[in-house]
Amino acid sequence: MRVTMVAVKVCGLVMSLGMAAVGLAQQPVPVNPHAAVPLWANGAPGSEGRTAAEVVTLINAEGEHTVTSINNPSITPYLVRGAKAPVAAVIIAPGGGHALLSIDHEGYDVAKFLSGHGVAAFVLKYRLAKEKGSTYTVAKDALGDMQRAIRMVKARAAEWGVDPARVGVMGFSAGGELAVMAAERYHADATGSERQPTHRDEAAMNGAPDAIDQQSDKPAFEALMYPGGLTPEIAAKVTKDMPPAFMLCGADDRENIAQQLPELFIAMKKAGVSAELHEYAGVGHGFGLRLSQHGAVAEWPQVFVEWMDTKGFLRGK
Repeated sequence: MRVTMVAVKVCGLVMSLGMAAVGLAQQPVPVNPHAAVPLWANGAPGSEGRTAAEVVTLINAEGEHTVTSINNPSITPYLVRGAKAPVAAVIIAPGGGHALLSIDHEGYDVAKFLSGHGVAAFVLKYRLAKEKGSTYTVAKDALGDMQRAIRMVKARAAEWGVDPARVGVMGFSAGGELAVMAAERYHADATGSERQPTHRDEAAMNGAPDAIDQQSDKPAFEALMYPGGLTPEIAAKVTKDMPPAFMLCGADDRENIAQQLPELFIAMKKAGVSAELHEYAGVGHGFGLRLSQHGAVAEWPQVFVEWMDTKGFLRGK
């Protein structure tokens, strides 16, 4: 009888595991041991009353995930342990067409590499303007999340071992669009030392600005990884005040990236903005950082770190 009971329990366990496996792709699953930090302690402006939880979906056998239903934007820190002096930091915005976030190969995996090479990294979960049923917008909510993230990292720089003067942005695809926008549309800080805002700060509109809002959201540098949303008009908006840029894409990417990114590079050079461009032959869109990569494109993370070093961001000037 005891044996039968054990068999029933084991059988039930197997059935439970099987049912869990069937629903794996639809269920939120923990994919990261690092704790996310909400950008607004009391909720993001524009997300009032939206309490739906994030949905994490396993999408392939390589263990990659997407994230959707983001109503409480956050950053996930990957800090540099044991650093003897404050380090540079990069806020990473994964891509996904503003409908989802490709959180691993365009987020966490990149952050792991950078934090292992002396650069603190913060993976940004921003609100999705093109997710089904979304009322968020790219220019207001998603960009607002990126700008708040920049301010937060600067405000908590001492706690996280970061040099606030060396906080940059990196964006992939749709996240790259946010990185471009952040470099063009930054706000003044509390002293007014930066140029005036090009649009109103949503955080300030919803009450008195907090200590985080006193920071400038101008990034020290921008890394544009096959950025979406590029148009000739964006190149026309380049000014000499934009931060230095590292640019990267595949030559086989769609036309508005493979051709427009070099045009943005040329516009920056003409305006006197320091820029470096890498366009890899035989490479398309969305490659991110994967162990399965091979060829020259597999070396891009190291090339980026070397660019940071050349520009004085890695160790400071």
